[in-house]
Amino acid sequence: MNTIFHLSFPIDDLDKARRFYGDVLGCEQGRTEADRIDFNFFGHHIVAQLSPQEAAHRSVPVGKERYPLRHFGAIVPKADFERIARRLQEAGAHFIIPPEFRHAGTVREQSTMLVLDPCGNGLEFKALAQPDNVFKP
Repeated sequence: MNTIFHLSFPIDDLDKARRFYGDVLGCEQGRTEADRIDFNFFGHHIVAQLSPQEAAHRSVPVGKERYPLRHFGAIVPKADFERIARRLQEAGAHFIIPPEFRHAGTVREQSTMLVLDPCGNGLEFKALAQPDNVFKP
């Protein structure tokens, strides 16, 4: 079995999380409890855990934007990136960084977007021109 990343993150509403991760992003729902929902997030295990007091986030400046200090996401193939962007736009998602192309001609060349889920969690999606460069300086 390949290594699977696990992340538990706070949400303030189970139904909003279920609609966003399940319906909008198309993540398969796994186990559900009264205070949490598991999702298959592009092959990784995430748990949306009800904790309204933890769901508020702080932003930090990164370049010209302010990023949610705590955010997560996925590096996906370009076709998946475009499909995810389209679904997020159709759902009226709140973009911090709308889909854009950055760092042309460098090791970091990529399409990227940063969106907030309905509970205020930041999600960043990237499509790298050369995915093998993800850990290169």
